[in-house]
Parts: sequence; C-alpha cells; structure tokens
Amino acid sequence: MGKLSPRRSFYSLRLLSTSTSASAFIRRDTTKSIEFYKNLCSTGRVKEAFETFKSEIWAEPSLFSHLLQACIPETLFSQGKQVHSLIITSGCSKDKFVSNHLLNMYSKSGDMETALTLYGVMPRKNFMSCNILINGYIQVGDLDSANRVFDEMPNRNVATWNAMITGVTQFEFNEEALGLFKEMHELGFLPNEFTLASVLRGCAGLRALHAGRQVHAYVVKCGFESYVVVGSSLAHMYMKSLSLDEGEKLIKSMPARNVAAWNTLIAGKAQNGYDEVVLYLYTMMKMAGFRPDKITFVSVISSCSELATLGQGQQIHAEVIKVGSSSDVGVISSLISMYSRCGCLADSVKAFSEHEEADVILWSSMIAAHGFHGQGEEAIKLFELMEQEGIEANQVTFLSLLYACSHCGLMDRGIEFFNLMLNKYGIQPRLQHYTCVVDLLGRSGRLDEAEAMIRSMPVKADCVIWKTLLSACKTHKNADMAKRVAEEVFKLDPRDSASYVLLSNTHASAKRWQDVSDVRKAMRERKLKKEPGISWLELRNRVHQFIMGDKSHPSSLEIDLYLKELTSSMKLRGYVPDIASVLHDMDSEEKEYNLAHHSEKLAIAFALMNTPEGVPIRVMKNLRVCSDCHVAIKYISEIKNREIIVRDASRFHHFKDGKCSCGDFW
Repeated sequence: MGKLSPRRSFYSLRLLSTSTSASAFIRRDTTKSIEFYKNLCSTGRVKEAFETFKSEIWAEPSLFSHLLQACIPETLFSQGKQVHSLIITSGCSKDKFVSNHLLNMYSKSGDMETALTLYGVMPRKNFMSCNILINGYIQVGDLDSANRVFDEMPNRNVATWNAMITGVTQFEFNEEALGLFKEMHELGFLPNEFTLASVLRGCAGLRALHAGRQVHAYVVKCGFESYVVVGSSLAHMYMKSLSLDEGEKLIKSMPARNVAAWNTLIAGKAQNGYDEVVLYLYTMMKMAGFRPDKITFVSVISSCSELATLGQGQQIHAEVIKVGSSSDVGVISSLISMYSRCGCLADSVKAFSEHEEADVILWSSMIAAHGFHGQGEEAIKLFELMEQEGIEANQVTFLSLLYACSHCGLMDRGIEFFNLMLNKYGIQPRLQHYTCVVDLLGRSGRLDEAEAMIRSMPVKADCVIWKTLLSACKTHKNADMAKRVAEEVFKLDPRDSASYVLLSNTHASAKRWQDVSDVRKAMRERKLKKEPGISWLELRNRVHQFIMGDKSHPSSLEIDLYLKELTSSMKLRGYVPDIASVLHDMDSEEKEYNLAHHSEKLAIAFALMNTPEGVPIRVMKNLRVCSDCHVAIKYISEIKNREIIVRDASRFHHFKDGKCSCGDFW
C-alpha cells in the first residue's frame, strides 16, 4: 500500500475527530485513562476514543492496536482504513507490533489482497505475522494458500501448528489434522489445550474411536483433563464415535460446566437420535442458569424436527428471537427444516423470506422443504431463481433438487440436473446423489439401468442404495431382480430386517409362496422381527403414540368404536378395503380388521375426536403409508372436511377434499 498524501491524511484525521463529548471530563490518571480508552475501543466508539486520547496515542503508537482491533467488524472496517492512514502519518507503520495488528485487521476483515501487500512490505516479520496470514487464508476458505505459507516458514511455534490443524479440521480434512499432530509431536512441539481440542474434533469427524482414546491418554498424561475446552472436545469425540456413555460421563465429571459443555451433551444426544432427551437437557440447561446460543438452538430445533413437535418448536423459535439469534444462517436453516417437517411449509417460506441476504445454505434448505412436500416444480423454480440471483449451487443444493424430482416423478428433469451438476458446476456426485438417481430410475420402471448405475459408479455402494432399488423391485413386482439385489444388502448388513420384509413382500406380490416361506424362515433363524408401524401426533403439548393392535392408549376403546363408524361412512362413499395389500395368510375379515387398525388410522381417529372442526390434523409415521391407508385418508378428508397432513418415512402427504398432494405418487 502506497503512502497517502498529507491532504488525504488530514481528511482522514478530521473524520476521526468529530467527537469531543468526553475529553473535558476525563482525569488524566494514567491507569484509569487507559482503561477508559480500552473500553471505548471495545464498544466500537472508535472516533470518540481517538479524539479523547489522541495525545496519548501520538506519544505511544502501540495504542493504535486497540483502535485496529475495534475496527475488525465489517461495520467499522472503513474506519479501520482511516486508522491505517493515521498510522502512516504517525511514522509508526514500520513498528512490528503495530504492523501485525494492521495485518490482523485486514486478514480478519477478509481483505487478503491488502493483507498480502502489507505482509510483503513488512520490514520485520515474526511468527505472529505468518500465523495471522495463515488464519486469514483459512477464514476466506483458501486452504492451499494457508498451507503454502505454512510450508515456507523456516521456523514455527505452537500457534502456527494450531492454526493449520484447526484449519484442516474446519474443512473436514481430518486425517490430515491427525498427520499434522503426529508431525508436530515428533518435532518436539508441546501441544496446548487448543491443539488437543482441534485434534479431538478431527477424531470425532473420522469417528476414529481408537485414535481418540490415544489422544485421551495423552491429555491425561499432560494434565489437560481439567480444561473445559478439552473436556468438551473429548466428550464430543466419544459421542460422535457412538460411545455416548463415555461422553456423558466426561461431561458430568467436569468441575464446572459451561455453555460449550452443555452444547456438546445436547448435540451428542441429538446426533444419536435421543430427541426427547435433548428437549429435557435444554430445559435443564436453562434451569442451571445458562443462556442457550446459536449452537444450542440448532441441535434443539433439529430434535423438534425429528419429533414433529410443532408447539415446542414454536416456543423455541420465540426464544431464538428473544436472544437475538434469528439472523444466524444455521438457526434459520434449522427453523426452515423444522417447520417443513412439522407440515407447516408456509412457515418455512416465511422464515426463509424474512432473511434479507439468503446464502446457498438457506436456498438449499428451502428447495429441500418444497421437495419433501412433493412440490417438485416449485423446488425447480426456486433453483432457477437462485441461479438468477448469482448464488452458486453446491452438493447439498443438487441433492435437494434430485430428491424433489424423485418424489414427484420428474425423471427427465432429475437426470438433467444430475448432468448439470457434473458438466456445468464440476461437482462430483456423492453416494447420496447416486441414490436419488437410482430412485428416479427405479420409480420409473427402469430397473436394469438403475442396477447398472450402482454397479458402475465410482463410489462404493451402501445398504441404502441397494434397498432403494429393492423397493423399486417390489413396486414393479420384479421378484428375480429383488432376490439378486437383496443378496447385495445381506452382504453389507445380514441383520437388516427391512430388506427381508421387502423381499418377502415382493415374492408375495408375485404369488411365489415358497420363496415367501424361505425368507420368513431365514428371519426366524436370525431372530429378526419386522419394524412395527408407529404413528404419533402432538396434542396440547403432549405426544400421543399409536401402534397397530396396541390397546395401551387410554382412549383405545373409544377410538375403536369411532373407527367402525368412520369405516361405515367411508364404505357408503365407495371405499373398498384393499385386502390384497395384506400379504399374510389370513381370512378376509381378519385382513380387513388389520387394515382398519393401522397406526395412522388410529392416530387420525384420535385427532378427529379431540380437535375442533376445521383444525388441520398432523400425523407422523416411521414407515411409508400403505396403499389402503392412502385411499382411506382421502375419503376421511372429504367426509370430515378436514386437511390431514401425514409425514411418512418418505415424504409429506397433504390430504384435502378427497385428494392428496402427492398425486398418488409416493
């Protein structure tokens, strides 16, 4: 950066000299004065700080560092440039301490071009100069440049190693992080609590429990087990590696928990499916006097999404607004997902539209929400609008698009987006993208193409992609392929009961009863049981759960009587129970009874009995809705003049006036 003219320097000085509000009232006691100066800087009152203490600053230029630190936020960055001009005027721009703070301001503000220019003309560089540059590159996502600076350093300190290890874990290069830690240790550098916290995050990302235990032993050996940041990272590592008990034990043994420790415990439970426990811990955290932050909210809102507890989700949304976290992208994305998964797509749209500068994360979340509700065309329009706004799509965006297409029968558009991802954006598909394309092909009956894609794709197939094809085999009654595909699933997971059930049902649809018997025998020998269908709904802040044949609900008798009356009304309108969909050896009357008592029908009957007319009913189910229930709910929505929203394992169904939003495609 060239030297500024005297006129420009004077103009910059005048900009900073507009406030004289405090100068006449300050006693020049040195300690008190400096503390007051630091307070002005820390609260962003840069002009007032300079005007009040300009004589002290000219006498001791190192005080410029506090002004520079205050100017790092984006809103004050322009004033930081003015401070830079004053530093040049003062003649202290060559001071190593001041130069590093200048470099830090530009780096943290994301202006790496100016930071690099400053770095190039600095007469004396030290560890801090290089470390600041590394951290700046990492902040703007340029890991290659950060690595280049790191490699070119003749000497390094612990902070240098910490910067690189933290950087690579931030970009999920976790194996590289462990490699750097090993190299650091071999070169004789002693890690501190920040090094160990970053390395443990790397172990968590890899779910490398063995490596994590080795680091844990090192933590104990070096005496870092009492550090909260290390304890929280250790607990996170164990929980992410599916050792929940060890993680929880570590947090409970902490002499004092902080917000980070609570967040680790809550996130660990959320990531492992203990969503009801998450909501309990959230309440305990607040009762203990801790204020939730954006990390807490993301975990808790995600649990509300999984449980579909709309009431609790709305209460937490109110708390988000109250504490000022409603502008955080992660929190908004979680809210979009929560409202969508609770069946309130309009509220998802509202949360999205209220954020003035939506980034790719929010656009992708909104595209996914439309897809989950079967609004494929709307998801595509949103993607096109996103492109018009100049926001570049990423892997998650295309995954959301492909999902939307696969659940709306938009096969040609789905294939088009898959090719667009490869050819225009240069994004290499992950396994999830291939799974969506296999689903697209399978639903369209192109089973051979789907199988060929799985066997030729460059990534290793997992159970999910084979089960996706197996489900398509059942839909199209291709028993021969189903048998071949099921064998692939059983190689990967011999105890996957859902695949045995799919295979059995495919054979039953094809009237291959001996094969059905063989599959059921194999299940008995392996002591495998079909996952029961469970439906639930939230009513007056309480969750009610229903299972077919379960009589434990207090209103079980009343529900049974109500269902009989409802079924009679449906039959008068033309409903005929689809007993052919019951693939078991039993008489017709028993088949019809079982159909009438599927869990979603029990939940809907209970909701109709206990909610006012006109109020939408929202029911969640762990499995896909069967064909008979789908037809029956259409009749119920028409007879009772109710909107009935059902979320199954695949998607949302909005039933209204005898029709479903999925167009009978699910």
